[in-house]
Amino acid sequence: MGASHAFYWKPKLRIPDIYENEGNKVAFAQFLESCTHATKEEQIIKEIINLDQRKIKGLGPAVANILYFLHPEIIPPFNTAIVNGFNHLFKDKVKLGSWQEYLRMREVILEKNSQYKNALSKDLGAFGGFLFDIGVKKIMVGDEGELSDKEKLKIERLLKKRHTEVVNEKEEEDLHTEMQYHLLKIGGSLGYDVISASNDRSRCHEGNHFSFISLQKFPDIDVDKETKSTIALIDVIWFQKGTNNIVSAFEVEKSTSIYSGILRLTDLHFSFPEAPSTLFLIIPDKREKELILQLSRPSIKANNIEIHYILFSDLRRHCDAICTFGDSKETLKKIAKVVG
Repeated sequence: MGASHAFYWKPKLRIPDIYENEGNKVAFAQFLESCTHATKEEQIIKEIINLDQRKIKGLGPAVANILYFLHPEIIPPFNTAIVNGFNHLFKDKVKLGSWQEYLRMREVILEKNSQYKNALSKDLGAFGGFLFDIGVKKIMVGDEGELSDKEKLKIERLLKKRHTEVVNEKEEEDLHTEMQYHLLKIGGSLGYDVISASNDRSRCHEGNHFSFISLQKFPDIDVDKETKSTIALIDVIWFQKGTNNIVSAFEVEKSTSIYSGILRLTDLHFSFPEAPSTLFLIIPDKREKELILQLSRPSIKANNIEIHYILFSDLRRHCDAICTFGDSKETLKKIAKVVG
């Protein structure tokens, strides 16, 4: 049934707010790229919620029809007839044009598709085709599909929890990106070659693309391939201009384990013991006590490695001044702290 209905809900995206707005075009392209490579349900839902937050005019659940062709077992199709069929079958009032309404509808479809898995296809287009036929009155149904209050409450709680988690994660990612940008900007202003972590080079802060202000590729360094891959994941690295000599390295911590960042910096230190880099951890103000405890661990202190740390608020506050008046990496130590 899903295959026979497929082109009833083909995407229709002739939207001025996309092709006349460069930022929206980039955001939509990144959304499609992320969803294309996604392998898990939560990755796709996260991208949908993030796209919805941008409030791109006209770019609502019609996009779900593209996602359906990419992930037919995760994302059901969406159009007027399907919504009408859904509302009739489940005695609901789902509205067109709302991602939140679509996600609520999707949860019901997944629940019912799982409940009757022996009779229905894993391809959610089959369920979509069933709803489509109800919506255009090819199939007539009675009141048997109405959801109980308990089912409705369960779905509402799930959607609220998921939305809150995604919004909080997005805020943390944005803050992480901002701190990386400050470090790249400062390093470039001080005369160093700079680069971000290998998985962050497509990031952008307030229109400033990392790829425009940093090296195009990670320099060849005298370590084995596995160690180089680990070092390349450090959030920001400064190199002596025109060389492969690492002068400073920075790990930006948010909600993840601070200890993992310390280990990456430690690995870098022991990879070049003759020419050690200056190491920094950049942390949220509220995590200072936690950081001090981690740096005070006997296993860390025994290595006798000096790791400086800078609070988010201090880096943000002093970034422009350091760019203007700083002359080397030593300037950054004026806003940094060390655990005694």
